Amino acid sequence: MPDCPPVEAPFDHGLRRQTVVRAVLTDIFHGNLRAGQRLVTESLANRFNVSHTPIREALIELRGLCVVELLPNRGAVVRKITAQSVREVCQVRKVLECEAIRGAVRKIDRKRVATLATEIRELAASPANPEAVARAQNLDNQLHDAIYAASGNEFLAAELDRLRTLFRTFRDVTWDLELARREYHRIAIEATEHLAITDALLAGDARSAVAAMTIHMRSGQMYWVQVTTNLKNLPSEKETIKHSPQ
Repeated sequence: MPDCPPVEAPFDHGLRRQTVVRAVLTDIFHGNLRAGQRLVTESLANRFNVSHTPIREALIELRGLCVVELLPNRGAVVRKITAQSVREVCQVRKVLECEAIRGAVRKIDRKRVATLATEIRELAASPANPEAVARAQNLDNQLHDAIYAASGNEFLAAELDRLRTLFRTFRDVTWDLELARREYHRIAIEATEHLAITDALLAGDARSAVAAMTIHMRSGQMYWVQVTTNLKNLPSEKETIKHSPQ
């Protein structure tokens, strides 16, 4: 009997697609997949042990995130990540996040925000190490998710949900770069930014909330641009081939 292709249960189909999207984004931002490189459906299906369907869907999603092109006769090809493209992503993110928090000021669960603020203060006072970075990422997720859910705009929340994987992969890859250099000062910086956001939410002050979120977004852009700096410093594919052992 011939081998049967992997079959995804309906309940985890979307999760499998998101796993592929996240992994490919991470590889692109780390430079493991270079600009111009083809993404072969068969190879990706074998790598993730899934059928071709979630792979094709993931590639379509990656095209929607402007990191992959789907070209006639070539299939999926990795696009070049530039400082300008990162700035454009950050510009869109700032608009969406600021609009979300403007709406969330009126509707967010303040008890939940107060709990998050306490946890953020505890994080800022704790030793800076890889475990603290993981806590910082988790608290960042919780705060932004709470703001999205309370925005009062379903379309806006859906768009932020669509871009969530892109935003968080940028964030996590830049954290990877800083962890490799054993740099942890970003924990305290982001804690200060997050506390400014939670203070404004607890006060019900929309203007201060938007101002605090704007600062947070600008700070994020500064870190995210590190992705392009890192990619520039990597050897080209030709250099990698030239210096590889024979």
